[in-house]
Amino acid sequence: MTRTFGITWDYRCPFAYNAHAAVVAALEAGEPLEVTFVPYSLDQSRLEVGDTPIWDRPPEARGSGMTALLFGLAVRDHFPDRFAAFHLAAFAARHDEARAIAEVSVMREVAASVGLDADAVTAAAEDPATLARLAAEHSAAVDDHGVWGVPTFITPTSATFVRFMERGRIDDLLRVLDLLEVESINEVKRTRLPR
Repeated sequence: MTRTFGITWDYRCPFAYNAHAAVVAALEAGEPLEVTFVPYSLDQSRLEVGDTPIWDRPPEARGSGMTALLFGLAVRDHFPDRFAAFHLAAFAARHDEARAIAEVSVMREVAASVGLDADAVTAAAEDPATLARLAAEHSAAVDDHGVWGVPTFITPTSATFVRFMERGRIDDLLRVLDLLEVESINEVKRTRLPR
């Protein structure tokens, strides 16, 4: 049985990195998953009511997450065969290498590191249509599913924020996907981490 879901991302979130590494590993292992990767701007989610949306601001006033999101979306849509590699490399650039993913030069290097043409990816990332897609997908996640953070798993019937504590664990992902099918449970949260 193929499991179908969307999962939100912003490259700055370590928990999103953990979850997305698990999703990519599961896909590479041949798990029957149909996944939509949904960009979500943490910068936009932190605005006050009435503030100018992130995507309506000049590039220098959009926040630290937009450059990486636009590059990720450009790769997802224009170079889908390289998306998984780019996706993990972008997360790693931020969380493993402490690189400034707000910088175009860094994202160009990430693209090149996975065999992409950095000029082509940059052109796609800077295309106004990519910014419009980001605004539309982020807004749809919020308006249609009540998404407020990353990583959120979006199924046909619900949206669920899940905080993965370890990176890339397929077994944790499969347990979460099983739990998402139990709609009579609304919230599970540990009061303390057993560590």
